[in-house]
Amino acid sequence: MKAAVIYQKGEMPQYTDFAEPIVENDDELLVTIKAVAIKHFDKGRAAGTHYASEKSKTNGQVPGGDGVCLLADGTRVYGMGVSGMLAEKGTINKNRMVKLPEGLGDVEAAALPNAIIGAAMGLRFKADIQPGDVVLINGATGFTGRVAIQIAKHYGAGKVIATGRNLQSLDDLLALGADKVISVLQDDEQFINQVKTIHAQTPIDVVIDYLWGHTAEMILCCLKGEGSFTNRIRYVSVGSMGGDIIQLSAANMRSVDLQLSGSGLGAWSKKQVGLVFTEILPEMFQLAVEGKLKVETVNVKLKDIAELWDLDVPGGKRLVVTI
Repeated sequence: MKAAVIYQKGEMPQYTDFAEPIVENDDELLVTIKAVAIKHFDKGRAAGTHYASEKSKTNGQVPGGDGVCLLADGTRVYGMGVSGMLAEKGTINKNRMVKLPEGLGDVEAAALPNAIIGAAMGLRFKADIQPGDVVLINGATGFTGRVAIQIAKHYGAGKVIATGRNLQSLDDLLALGADKVISVLQDDEQFINQVKTIHAQTPIDVVIDYLWGHTAEMILCCLKGEGSFTNRIRYVSVGSMGGDIIQLSAANMRSVDLQLSGSGLGAWSKKQVGLVFTEILPEMFQLAVEGKLKVETVNVKLKDIAELWDLDVPGGKRLVVTI
């Protein structure tokens, strides 16, 4: 079969012939792959920089962790790969797949799941979002951040505040459901004043953070209490595009009813992961069919993967490879 193969960590994938994967147990299925989204997660694992990176294989490895597939009977599903997914054939876990609804295209179906998981898991299981909550999404101009705005509103958020760097993308977020946007490019004092003003007027209940780093330090500073009663704030770290380390004042932990947690591989229970496939993804796929969950993609062919692996994808869009 043809596949994108990486022979050394950090190298570009090559479009070449590769051995077809073999089903190794009863929990696996051999599938024909139709579309695969390329995420920061995939690139990080391929380069060995993500905490969930696999060991390098001397005979090469196929990147890509999930995608849209056809079962042997022609049923179209989204599935999480056991083998690498940037290939004509792959193996998936039969307990980690979702039948796709009519009206949802392969490209959109491939693009959505990682962002849905990166948004819904934090909102639902870590933040325990409640109707009327005020939600701040830090780093909302990216693909997952845009999805998070829409899911937060679907889950009943009363107000969504979105931060980001790309000024044009920030304006676009208002059409997706954001009620207020804040640029992280302004100086620290202006950023802090804007967040503090919003928090004073409509206390922030939930923070979903895709940036971490200095912006997280500033937001936490804005949430710090002054010794009086405070609302319960659930701060969820999902990504670290702005830096992996922060300084956290002990006063932040003592002066406010603050829950600080993370949402990612290793942070969810087996039951919660199971609900991804039985409840969350089916619900969100249907929202997409109904036009209530919107995304934008850049589509490329598998044969061009070497030239397009590091393609500069416009802000807020997802790179999807069609097989």
